[in-house]
Formats: sequence, C-alpha cells, structure tokens
Amino acid sequence: MSADPKALLTDLIKTALKSVAPDLADTAILLERPKQASHGDFATNLALQLAKPLKRNPRELAALLLAELPASKLVAKTEVAGAGFINFTLASAAKTAVVGEVMERGADFGRGAKKNVKVQVEFVSANPTGPLHVGHGRGAAYGASLSEVLAFAGYDVTREYYVNDAGRQMDILALSTWLRYLAFFGIEVPFPPNAYQGDYVIDMARELRDAHQDRYARFTLAQVLDGTPGLPPAERKDDEAKQQRELHLDGLIANAKRLLGEDYPFVHGFALNEQLGDGRDDLKEFGVHFDKWFSEKSLFDTGLVERAVAELEKRGHIYLQDGAKWFRSTDFGDEKDRVVQRENGLYTYFASDIAYHLNKYERGFDRIIDIWGADHHGYIPRVKGAIAALGLPPEKLEVALVQFAVLYRDGQKTSMSTRSGEFVTLRELRREVGNDACRFFYVLRKSDQHLDFDLDLAKSQSNENPVYYIQYAHARVCSVLNQWGGELAELKAADLGKLENERELALCARLASFPEIVEGAAADYAPHQIAFYLKDLAADFHSWYNAERMLVEDEAVKLARLALAAAVRSVLRGGLAVLGVSAPESM
Repeated sequence: MSADPKALLTDLIKTALKSVAPDLADTAILLERPKQASHGDFATNLALQLAKPLKRNPRELAALLLAELPASKLVAKTEVAGAGFINFTLASAAKTAVVGEVMERGADFGRGAKKNVKVQVEFVSANPTGPLHVGHGRGAAYGASLSEVLAFAGYDVTREYYVNDAGRQMDILALSTWLRYLAFFGIEVPFPPNAYQGDYVIDMARELRDAHQDRYARFTLAQVLDGTPGLPPAERKDDEAKQQRELHLDGLIANAKRLLGEDYPFVHGFALNEQLGDGRDDLKEFGVHFDKWFSEKSLFDTGLVERAVAELEKRGHIYLQDGAKWFRSTDFGDEKDRVVQRENGLYTYFASDIAYHLNKYERGFDRIIDIWGADHHGYIPRVKGAIAALGLPPEKLEVALVQFAVLYRDGQKTSMSTRSGEFVTLRELRREVGNDACRFFYVLRKSDQHLDFDLDLAKSQSNENPVYYIQYAHARVCSVLNQWGGELAELKAADLGKLENERELALCARLASFPEIVEGAAADYAPHQIAFYLKDLAADFHSWYNAERMLVEDEAVKLARLALAAAVRSVLRGGLAVLGVSAPESM
C-alpha cells in the first residue's frame, strides 16, 4: 500500500464528488491534518465549499459525499463533524505503510519530483569590508537552508553571492588599511572615526608591510593630508559635523589614489581579497556554499550599468535635474525618485543594483529570490519598479527579509558594528557553540521575526536545547540498532502489522507528513517549518522509546519496531541535512 494516503484519499473523494455534483467535479479538494487526534487523520471542508453553489445544507452534502465514497481498505472510519467537515480515520495498514517506503527510498524520502523551474537565491552578499558577524550568520543560515529546501522540493537552484567590490565602501577599507600601514613607518595620520576601526584592519596592514616593506609609504604626513577638510571636534554629532567627517574621508581617499597612482588598485585589491577570502573560508566552515560569486565591478566593466540606465532613459523613465540623472521611482510606488547617475558622472549603488537584476533576468531564471536584511524593506518598491520600467515581469522577483539576530551573553546584548570594530564575528560564535547549534538556532524562527540568540541554551546538553534533543533521538536509534547488530535489509521484510499501539501509529503519521512539510516549507520560503517538524518527530520518538522496549523477545514485534526506529532515523538525518546540521551516531 502506498505511503501517500492523502493522494489516495483525494482520489476517493473526487469519485464521490463526480456522483454528487458532476458540474463541480473540478473543485479543488483540500485535505488537512486535524490538530486533535480525536478528529481523525485527515479532514476536508469540501461540503462547506459546495454548499453555496449547490444551495444545500453543508452537513447534508457531507453525508451525500460519504454515501458515494468508494469502499477502501485505506479508510477505517468516516464521520460528518461540526458545520459540515468530513473527518477520515485511516486504517492501521495505511499508516504503517510509510515505514516501508522510508526504508525503500532512504535519503530520497520526501524529495519532490523535478519541477524544471530555475531558481536563483542570492544571499549574504555582505560588503567584504570586515569579518562576517553574527548578524550576517542568520542570513547565511537562512539562505543556505532555503536553497536546500527548494532543491529537495525539486527546483533547480543556483546559490549566489553578490560581491560589492566596487564603490566607496571598498575605497574606505583600502584607505583604512593604507593608513594603518603608514603608521608602521612613522607616518601617523589621525585615524578618521568613520573609517574601519577593527583590529582586522591592523592585521591586514601588517601583512602588507611584511610582504612589501615600505613600497607604499613613500610620502610625508603633509602629502597625505594635503587639501583635506579638517575634522570637527569628536563631541559634535550634528549633521554638519557628520558631513564634514565624510568630506574629510573622501579627501583622504582622493589623496591615496593620487599618491599611490598605479599602486592604488593593488592596495585596494589586497584589502578586498583578504576580506573576501576570509568570508569565503568562514562560510565554507559554516557549511554554506555558493554556486556563483558575482562581481559588482563586472557590471561596470561589461557596460551593463550604462546599458541599463540608457534603456530606462529610452523608455522615458529618466529625467535630468541639477546635472544628475533621476529614475522616476515614484511612478512605481516608491516614496521619492532616485538618482542613478550623479552630476560628476559616477553611477549610484542603485544603478548597479538595477544592472545586476537585469543580468539575473537575462540569465533566464524562472524565479529570483533576494534575501535582504529587514532594514532594506523600503528598497523593494524601487528595485521592482526599475524591473517593471525595463519591461520585465517584476513578479519573478521575490524578496525574503531577514531580521538580524541579537546575541545575548550573560544577559548582555552585544553590539555589532563593522565600522567601529565592536562586533562578535560569526567565527567566534561558531567556535563557542558549534556549527550545528548556529545553523539550527538561526532558522528556528521565521526569517522576518526578531531572534534573540540564547547562547547558554545553544551550549546546553538538555531537552530544552532543540538541536541536542533532535540529535539525541538520532543517536538513540543508532544505539538500539547497534545493540541489535542485524542488517538493515532484514527490516524491509518486517511485518508492519505488528505496529499497533497509539504511539507507533502516531509516529507513522508524523513520518508520512514529511513530504507535505517539505512542500510547504518550499512554498512559504520557511525552513523553520522543517525545524519545527524535526522537534515534533523527535518528541514522538522519545515518548515511544521511553514507553516501549525495542529489543523484545517476540521476533516479529522486534523487527517491526526496529524498522520504525530506522525510518525515524532516516527522516531525522535527512531533515537535519536540509538545515545544514549533522546527525551524530553517538552522544
């Protein structure tokens, strides 16, 4: 008997529907699992759906549908409930059949059929201006898990990282590194408060010095500071002071480019490659991989930014004001129009974002998913507006927002600011609590919900720690199977009719719902649904394990229970793999 009773039950209901209301035979049939076990295994509201068009009482319609329902060994009991719901209780054999299917399909149980839909998921894409911090970690864990869920559900997934290797932020990092490098040679430039402050900048400067000695330090303090606006007093926090600090920083960047000349691209590239390489290594260690690392600079090198803006202009969506080119973003629901090219001829970040999304469309993806921090919510209408203005379907682009995780250590909230250097790195967090806890805790909530990362809980070995609780269930099964010492192939022939008690049938029902959970998680972009499912599956298993002996004298009962335990292990392992979490065999 198939382990997909939902599909078979749907066919039975369709047959009944053709008899009761042939003109409405194409009505979609919704089958859901009731929250209360006493209401059966599945329920449908079909009679309530049909009541209005057929002008009949829904309870009467439900009774008519049940009268026309073909007899099936699948169904043990049916009833009309409430305002007209139909509840179905499955026969035990229909519930236990899933064990055989899991044993047969192994790691592929729950995997969806190939959908021939190309999906691009772009995530993390942090400026390579410093180490990844715990805020980036949530986007990395969510993006990686979502990609795995979509791939497991049957989509053709491309995982992409957009490298911001052009623009002012990289110039600030290059300048920060160079100024720290100059200090090693006695050229003490007052370090700008709005440059990158972290120790990692000093480390890069030291590496630059060790590799190239004083090659990039052939200047005087006066040359470095030549013509730069002075810095306001540190205590001034007003807008004018902030602008003055930014002008001072821009002056230093301009001087660095002028003084270093042909050497500036090397210093710039050195800082970029150091931070990008560090980020790559960090993500790889975190179990997060990308199929493509896309360079922002390539958009300028290939002329795509210029072409995108020209196309918008050709279509009448650009106007000139004060020497700058503006995109009519308000025509597409944005709060104000946006500059795409400044009066000095330089393109804005928004212009390169437009070009990047044009590139995504030109690569032929059927669905494009951007994962952004929740603070970028206002960016959605302008990007979608630009896509529509280019004559492309904006509905192809979907944006999933991720709230930054807040780390609490000893009850204290930890600051995370890349510029100030006061942040907890993802690497530090992983070393403290482990990759598994990081990956699981990050996806334990909906991505757009606030997440407090409970460090103490993540490190605890207790039932309150969900990842420990799930992994312990997996390890328990491994222990039992090792004690048994037989071959798994023997379990495929187990008499599943021996699985009779309430806990065993509940476990079977939980296993059978895994494909639906995968499908729902993929449709909702919600890997946390997998995490919740695994907690429930582990809870069902622990409850059964504590109530029943596995290695009993009765050989048939023993093999049936071991088969169920092995099926639980297989699904736990597969679900954890989707979330990037290991499944230890002993704990």
